[in-house]
Amino acid sequence: MLDIQTEEADGYTICRPVGELDAFTVSQFRQSLAELASTPRLLIDMSGVPFVDSAGLGALIGGIRRARELGGDVAVACNRPTLVRLLRTTGFDRIVTVAETVEEAAAALLAPSEPTS
Repeated sequence: MLDIQTEEADGYTICRPVGELDAFTVSQFRQSLAELASTPRLLIDMSGVPFVDSAGLGALIGGIRRARELGGDVAVACNRPTLVRLLRTTGFDRIVTVAETVEEAAAALLAPSEPTS
């Protein structure tokens, strides 16, 4: 069972899945991310997720891609060492900010964008 909590913070929206993110729960997570895709700044707090399989990782990547296509920005907060290792090993941290705390992820989201040259 996966519980997905969302809340509005100061300048961004938090999506907080709680429970295992796997083939059995991924459709619920995917639907929540689709509903949040038009949010200008989305922070996904993975600290309540003890396990993610390939389906869950795919949903996470798809949700981030959709949000970016709509002009939004996304950051992930995760304080679980095994999950952080998975995100780094798969190169996930190269496409989105992965921070240890919600505060660090929020700071990355709210920081002014650097112009690309």
